[in-house]
Amino acid sequence: MNELSSPQIMIVDDARDIRDPLAQYLKKNGLRVRVAENAKLARKMLSDWAIHLVVLDIMMPGEDGLSLCRYLVENRTAPVIFLTACTNESQVIAGLELGADDYITKPFNPPELLARIRAVLRRVPQQKYETACARRRFEQFSHNFSAQCVYCDDGAEIMLTTGENKLLSVLLDHPNEVVSRTKLLDAIRGREAAAYDRAVDNLVSRLRRKLGDDSKPHQIILTNWGGGYRIATSVEYLN
Repeated sequence: MNELSSPQIMIVDDARDIRDPLAQYLKKNGLRVRVAENAKLARKMLSDWAIHLVVLDIMMPGEDGLSLCRYLVENRTAPVIFLTACTNESQVIAGLELGADDYITKPFNPPELLARIRAVLRRVPQQKYETACARRRFEQFSHNFSAQCVYCDDGAEIMLTTGENKLLSVLLDHPNEVVSRTKLLDAIRGREAAAYDRAVDNLVSRLRRKLGDDSKPHQIILTNWGGGYRIATSVEYLN
């Protein structure tokens, strides 16, 4: 792969002693790299360069990584891997629910981060673009993946977060089939289930509430205890 055709990665981290050595390592392994010390500079560079993936720190002065992640996801700018020293579980979960594709904590192993970057770059075209135009109907709802919205027969519109949108899409891919928490977690954040699989339960709870399916017994999204969740209805693809 020549230099101009290799993916371009942006590292956004206020810690120069981490940012610059990581940039050099990624360059030595065939990637093009841009660096930014804060979110403001990152936004400027995103408008000037084609960026294929962002390695993003959560805790930064000024605009934090969660805010920048929200911008990246909402504008479908680039996939995100969080690189952070943050040990606050709620903040990591918040980032994953916003739509971050993966995360790794400091101190980290550069070869592992490189492997995660390559895995996300391989996966993103299929997951984010092939299903972007999918519209599907279930019960009294119509789900538009591209718009991140569920339309109701009564005319109401239910806007979804990126995490909710991805999770609902995976469930609709497997009507009346149990989808494991591991598979759901991998779909919303791009890695194997670990300490933060509670993110899946949080998203399901929010989806149920938005769809009016939050009173027991649930009618649409059912729980398979110890196994995962399933959409208990037929699904129809719309033109």
